Amino acid sequence: MSIAEKKVASIHYTLKNADGATLDSSEGQEPLTYLHGFQNLVAGLESELTGKKVGDKLSVIVEPENGYGEKDTNLIQTLKREMFGGIETIEVGMEFHAETQNGMQVVEVIDVEGDTVTIDGNHPLAGVDLYFDVEVTDIRDATEEELTHGHVHGEGGCGHDHSEEEHVHSEDCNH
Repeated sequence: MSIAEKKVASIHYTLKNADGATLDSSEGQEPLTYLHGFQNLVAGLESELTGKKVGDKLSVIVEPENGYGEKDTNLIQTLKREMFGGIETIEVGMEFHAETQNGMQVVEVIDVEGDTVTIDGNHPLAGVDLYFDVEVTDIRDATEEELTHGHVHGEGGCGHDHSEEEHVHSEDCNH
């Protein structure tokens, strides 16, 4: 069996940046299990995994347009410190949840000068080439429930309600 749309694949992976620093890894943990063809991985990695079989190992470089996108300068804003009401100390690297026109979004403080705070709403890996080392450890057919929900379920199901009015996730949902 090979990785294709509507298959559940398990992979061990290590993600590094261009300097070789490890950004994320499944080493020492369970493999990452995902539903192929449902945008559960960055597009560039998912496309490279298509057709691979259990035991295959590959190294993939994913450019920003197939990863987390290019940095969008419109997502970098300078705000008055008073917009952060009630927070005494604001430092570079702090993250906040902000209500935007696209819904709730995580923003990172990238500069603090006097009464102004500069935030960045880009994904931390936007504009970055992603270097993946991957090993395929398992492939299986997806269940009908997984196909309907668009993601992998652990043993005992997903643990959340997928009714149209409510979409609540529990700790045991794998996404």
